Amino acid sequence: MDISYKTAAKEAQDEFVEQRSKFIGYVCPVKTEREALDFIGEKKKYHWNATHNVYAYIIRDEGIQRCSDDGEPHGTAGTPVLDVMLKSEVTDAVIVVTRYFGGILLGAGGLVRAYTKGAKIALEASGIITMKSCNVCRLSCDYNQYGKISGLILSNGGVIDNTEFGANVTINFHIAPESLNPFERQLADVTCGSVETEIIDKEFFEIKN
Repeated sequence: MDISYKTAAKEAQDEFVEQRSKFIGYVCPVKTEREALDFIGEKKKYHWNATHNVYAYIIRDEGIQRCSDDGEPHGTAGTPVLDVMLKSEVTDAVIVVTRYFGGILLGAGGLVRAYTKGAKIALEASGIITMKSCNVCRLSCDYNQYGKISGLILSNGGVIDNTEFGANVTINFHIAPESLNPFERQLADVTCGSVETEIIDKEFFEIKN
């Protein structure tokens, strides 16, 4: 089964001015609600004198999605930020949009557009990546087999994480589950069945385009 999800590539920010109000959008990849709340708290502390620090976050493993208008009219701030995340299919991330009021009221529609833009530009500054569940594997081979086997791993879409050179060569790599069986068949062919793959774990890794 193909198990994957999208998230923010890195912590990032961007800003714009709308009717003299300054909006600053922040995004950060997170794994837990605690990490999301810590990031929100950090931004609230830094922007202690801001009019609003609106936020939204989605945590995949914990099945959590939450948002806050932080004093803006209900549904005009936190919900638009969360909607941007949902439409972008981004999870394991938190977005904070800080507003410094410029003296001109934006109205409900203006607020929705402004907070939507704040979330979007934060994600654009970060970039969105796809994380995929992969098998974390290890194998041991002779030195004269190393070149062929490492080439096989790469040609099947695997990624070599590290290689240990001792009496034999130990290759640690990760590979998509659907690519493991074809790789193992080819591995058996080139090594006459003398080398086997050991699956150590399953982890999420970024898919490189």
